[in-house]
Parts: sequence; structure tokens; C-alpha cells
Amino acid sequence: MPMSVTSSARISLPLAALSAVIAMLLAGTLALWGYYGTAVFFEMLRAGWAACF
Repeated sequence: MPMSVTSSARISLPLAALSAVIAMLLAGTLALWGYYGTAVFFEMLRAGWAACF
């Protein structure tokens, strides 16, 4: 007797949107890090952080 398995698990829209935003931020971070290098990337991060506070 074959058993059919149906998946009723769904990802909610806010969770999917949050996951997409986090994925884009991570991709942007890795792209900038690869383009500018670690030293320049961290200096830009520190300057931006200092400007906020």
C-alpha cells in the first residue's frame, strides 16, 4: 500500500521577505569585501559605524 506524503509546511511571507533581505545584505557584504579587500572594507565599516554614533 503506497503512502503519499504531502507537505503542508509553508514559509510565511514575512519570514521569506526577511530571509531575502538577509541574503541580499550578505551577498552585498561579500561582494564589497571581495572588491575592496579586507583592510579597506573594515575601515569603511568603522567609519560608517563612527558616523552613526
